[in-house]
Parts: sequence; C-alpha cells; structure tokens
Amino acid sequence: MARKSEKQIKKDENKILAALKQNARGSIEDIAKKYHFSRQKVWRIIKRLEETKEIWGYYTVVDEEKLDRKRFIILITRSTEPIDNAIQKIIDLTLHKKGEEIGIEVESSSYVHGRYDWMFIITAEDMKSAKRFSHLLIKEYQMWINEVHILEDIFPIKKCGIVNPNADKLKDFY
Repeated sequence: MARKSEKQIKKDENKILAALKQNARGSIEDIAKKYHFSRQKVWRIIKRLEETKEIWGYYTVVDEEKLDRKRFIILITRSTEPIDNAIQKIIDLTLHKKGEEIGIEVESSSYVHGRYDWMFIITAEDMKSAKRFSHLLIKEYQMWINEVHILEDIFPIKKCGIVNPNADKLKDFY
C-alpha cells in the first residue's frame, strides 16, 4: 500500500486539529468516527502534533462572570528605544509571574503588528486590578513603552473558537 502524500497527511492533521479546537476533551473514538479514521491513526496524529509543538497544550474556556472576574485587553505601543535588554524578561514571563502575585491571570501575551506592538489579554477582579497590572508593565518596561490602553471585554460572543452558550444575552446590552 502506498504511503499517503504530505498534502493528505496535512489535511488529516487539520481535520483532527479542528475537532480538538471545538472540543479538546472529545474522545479519540468520536474524532475517528467523524472523519472515518481508525482510533490508532487519530492517536498517532495527536501525539505527533504534540511532539512537534503544533499543539502547545489544552485550554478550558470559562465564563469569567460566573467566577466574579472580568476580562481585559491591554494594548501597548512601544517607544523607539531598542528593546534588546528587555527581551529575556519578556521570554521568561517575568511580568506574568508578577501579575499572578496581585491576582491577575495573563491569558494571552502577543507581539503584534499594526497600530500597537504588544497585547495582553488578562482576567482580573476589576478595572482597578487591571490598572495595577498596567502600572507594573510601565514600571518594568518604562523606557520601552510609549502608550498603554486598557479595554474591558464586556461580552464575548466567541472565545478560543468556542461560541458562548449564552450568546443571546448580548441583547441585554442594547
């Protein structure tokens, strides 16, 4: 039997990734049935994707409101100062650890292209806590930060690829 082409292997991997994005806790058997694959094939593909770091990990999507937390997006524009000295602090998550100490969970941290240069998505008890985190950012990286903007995520319709099961409640905001 001929081995599958690289193109077909990539298609199969993408199918499994799509299934995992919708439900990371889905069973291997359910994924295999959906795509007419063997359980062994699905298991091998998932293991290969984990080993090659195409899958970094798994994440639980939660309703922050039910946990008495709010979600914030922090957007940063940087100064023209070379950032060489700060790179290691960014890589080793220095600020993420300091945020945890004041009750902040950094959900996402990304270098971005466009009007802003960096973006954090955090959860916190309230805006005051989010501002405390932004002050930590400014204090730690003051020579590299030009501006910081904080946005509160009022109502997510879709998060991490998962549609909010309470999406109809958005009507309450209008």
